[in-house]
Amino acid sequence: MRVPHWNRLMESSAGQVMRLLRRGPMTVDELAVALDVSGNAVRPQLAILERDGLVQRSDLRRGTSKPARTYVLTAEAELLFSRAYVPVLTQLLQVLDQRLEPREFNRIMREVGRQLMGDRTRQTGGLRQRAEAASALLNELGGLTEVEPGRTGFRIRGYGCPLAAATQRHPEACNAVESLLTEFAGVPVSKCCEGEDRLRCCFEIGATRPSARARA
Repeated sequence: MRVPHWNRLMESSAGQVMRLLRRGPMTVDELAVALDVSGNAVRPQLAILERDGLVQRSDLRRGTSKPARTYVLTAEAELLFSRAYVPVLTQLLQVLDQRLEPREFNRIMREVGRQLMGDRTRQTGGLRQRAEAASALLNELGGLTEVEPGRTGFRIRGYGCPLAAATQRHPEACNAVESLLTEFAGVPVSKCCEGEDRLRCCFEIGATRPSARARA
């Protein structure tokens, strides 16, 4: 689970560095003083955080002998600290559900999915290759999926749902993901999500046309 992993990170030396960098840019020496360790103890932690895309180098700051490089958190790291996105998204869906007709609500969610495509490149190649790329995209967004043979092509089978907090009450949110995958894979994608014991993503990719359930 993400929460225990996040807690372990925050309790580690690298996590302490991240907490300090939330306050603003800092040099190696400044971090070392704040943590009461040597600069040589800080540098490996910064290297790990840079490798993982959580910290990046920033401007130079005047030092006693020569300018020193400062370090800052990346936008991805700031997102990890936030606990506001899920409740805000869930409440937004609740308001939309209350104010819009079902058909309009569904249309908006599908448009959200199409716009999530952004500057991503539409996939080409064989159907299996497109399915693997779509699965990788879902995993990048927080899913845990794999590709298996489907009824009319391939099936992306998930072991959870990255939008579970929203789709549990508003399954229309899954329509955004369906539209995103259709745009990304360049072939029809239809949802076949499961929700008996817990929400699990499932998408049929390569069907001749989306199912009636997917269009609802």
